[in-house]
Parts: sequence; structure tokens; C-alpha cells
Amino acid sequence: MSFLQGFEIAASGLRAQRSRMNVISSNLANAETTRTAEGGPYRRKQVILRAQSSQGFEQHMDTAVQGVSVEGIQADTTSPTQRVYDPGHPDSDGAGYVELPNVNVLEEMVDMITASRSYEANATAFDTLKSMAQRALQIGG
Repeated sequence: MSFLQGFEIAASGLRAQRSRMNVISSNLANAETTRTAEGGPYRRKQVILRAQSSQGFEQHMDTAVQGVSVEGIQADTTSPTQRVYDPGHPDSDGAGYVELPNVNVLEEMVDMITASRSYEANATAFDTLKSMAQRALQIGG
């Protein structure tokens, strides 16, 4: 693996974790949104990540993974929304219940910490590769 490949792998990790942080921020901002343009409460979003594979001979070796990419962002339709009794709410139904988003603030905060730590790890890897490249240039010069 060359230095450039290492930089590309670390940069792909940085991009993926930045996407996760953006989606988590959106989830937290909409944790109380009961009405969206699509109708109904906000649905929690998730980032789908996919490993990038190399092409050619390297894909048959152990070093086939060349980073990570964001495959997409999708709404979480599996976890249920919450129904809360609040007859004074403008979005309450005939029985006085309001349907709240399926966003668990505690889970989102844990995901945010995880994404932040992963971002820091990729930034450290990038900095380490940069200093290794600088030292290699000093040896050769």
C-alpha cells in the first residue's frame, strides 16, 4: 500500500463519519417534529456505509478493502413511533393522541460519540501518514 492509498482510505473514513454526524444532528433536531412534508412524524434517518474494494489483482489479496463510502441515507421504518396523550397539541388525533418520531435522544448521543471518536481516529491516521511521508522525504534528501 502506498502513502496515497493510505491518505485515500483515511479521507474516506473522514467523509463517512462526517455524513454520520450530519444525519445524527438532523435526527436530534427533529426529535420532536410531529408533522413533515410527507405527512406524519419525522422518521429517524440512518447512514448506510459500504466498503470500497480495489480493482484488479489486489482484490484477490488480503488488502482488497480500500476505504468506505456512503451507500445511502434511509429512513428507519422498523422502529415504532411513540403515541403520547396530548389533546391540546395541534397534531393530535380525534382521541387526543400525538404520534412522535422514533428518535431516541440517548441512542443518538451514543452514535454521535462513536462517530466523533471514529472521525478522530481517521484524522490521527491521516496525520501519522503525513508525518511518515515527511520523514521519508527527509531521509531521501
